[in-house]
Amino acid sequence: AVASEATVDARASSAPAQSPAPEPVLSSTQTEAPARALDVLPAPAAPSPQPVIAAPTLTGDEAPEAARLDAARQEAERQQVARLAVQQQEAQRLEVARLEAERNAAARKEAERLATEQQEAQRRAAALKDAALQEAQRQETSRREAERVEAERLAAARLEAQREVERREAERQAEERLANQQREAQRREAARRETERLEAVRLEAERSEAARREAERREAQRQAAERVAAERVATERAAAEQREAQRLEAARQESARLEAERQEAARREVARQEAARQAVALQEAARARAKQEEEERREARLRAIGRQLDEEAARREQPTADAGRSSTLPQSLSTARRARLWGRVDPNGELVRYAEAWALKIQLNTPVDVVREIARRPHTQAMVTVAIRSDGSVESVNFVRSSGVAEVDEAIRRIVQSHAHYPAFPPGLVRDYDVVEIRRTWHFDAAVRLY
Repeated sequence: AVASEATVDARASSAPAQSPAPEPVLSSTQTEAPARALDVLPAPAAPSPQPVIAAPTLTGDEAPEAARLDAARQEAERQQVARLAVQQQEAQRLEVARLEAERNAAARKEAERLATEQQEAQRRAAALKDAALQEAQRQETSRREAERVEAERLAAARLEAQREVERREAERQAEERLANQQREAQRREAARRETERLEAVRLEAERSEAARREAERREAQRQAAERVAAERVATERAAAEQREAQRLEAARQESARLEAERQEAARREVARQEAARQAVALQEAARARAKQEEEERREARLRAIGRQLDEEAARREQPTADAGRSSTLPQSLSTARRARLWGRVDPNGELVRYAEAWALKIQLNTPVDVVREIARRPHTQAMVTVAIRSDGSVESVNFVRSSGVAEVDEAIRRIVQSHAHYPAFPPGLVRDYDVVEIRRTWHFDAAVRLY
């Protein structure tokens, strides 16, 4: 009902003003009565449309201005209603109902007042009564038309507002879907990166394990080759001794045969055979003396080398003599049975295996960052002699050849000390030695290598 009345009012206000009917000649009192009646009409409320009753006395020049003003007012009301329809639909419905009730009451009162004034005017002037009735019909028609237009406008505004709400809801849902898709993509990307990281860590661990196993395999092959070489040397030495024994035995048998032949021919050439025997005896004695002299010279050289090595070791161990005297190990360990392994080959295979195990522990357990830090420093390869006690503790670390950089030498000392205690001597070494001195050349690149 409210929309219908608003549509009628809008149509009435927007309809072109009709030309007024010819007015009868009236007195001044009769013409002023309708004007006063129109002056007391209440002004329409700002937010809600009110029925507009045009004054019957409007001239042709005043009608377009009134229509323009009325159109401007209706435009302002339409904008306000649109805003209220979007923001406060329920409040608008209650307010429209209230305004409708007030407008109906005002309309009834106004109709009653107009009826009274019209009756008064009819008593005063019959001609003005007909004109007023015609104008009232025109205004009623215009009001209903305005109410219909306003109702259609409000319906269109509500439909537009509903479409706007639906569009915003669709946009919000689309944004939520996009945000969910982005979050899902980010989660998947994070999961993929984490999977790649774990796979890289696993591959790195596998590569490290493979490298370690390869190093162990190569070390085992090298040790096996050294054992085979040592066994081959021992076998060749035994074969040489056996060949020498066979040669001596053959020589002895040959001598016996010759001796038999000599005895057989002694009767014929006693003098010649005796001279030959004496010559052979002299040659054998000369060879024996030469062999004995060679053995004595070799022993002398070995004793000289041993004395020189003992003097060098004593000079190197002199700074640590005090510490050696305060050691908790038995006093015999500081003065004695020492095994020196300057290379990788020794008749004592157990000593070689212990030295290789000691070097392998250092090569495999030294941190990579420490090795890289040392490798970045320009230096020469250091030759170091490390003395290990029978319980696996480090007795001394001596540099036969320094690296030329004090920091590198100190790092080598720290590496040796960081891996102590080393394995204790096996029973075969404990039975023969108290201290083992191992000499190696230290090389740093991707890892530490002992040659």
